[in-house]
Amino acid sequence: MTDFERILNLPVDPEYLPEGVITIRSYLIRLLSDVWKDGEGFDGKRPFGNSGWESDLITPLVRAGLVGGKIDVEDGYLEESDDEAAEKLIADTITYLGTPR
Repeated sequence: MTDFERILNLPVDPEYLPEGVITIRSYLIRLLSDVWKDGEGFDGKRPFGNSGWESDLITPLVRAGLVGGKIDVEDGYLEESDDEAAEKLIADTITYLGTPR
């Protein structure tokens, strides 16, 4: 069984993210908040100003060994990943967020 709380608490690289976005949990909450706030004006291609934003969430999963992939040792960027597994894990984690406890 997947430990969704662990996933939600994984740190993200806040360098290019809005202030306060430091974990996968805070990333998803901020993303949803921005969708709600911006409505039709929400930029799904560049929600926080950068394209390729999915790697903001995939990179911590690879670092934690939860999905296959490779992180550049020198620069810390995502070189490759099992995108299908990562997308499913994030989707399942989002579902978990909406599950009453």
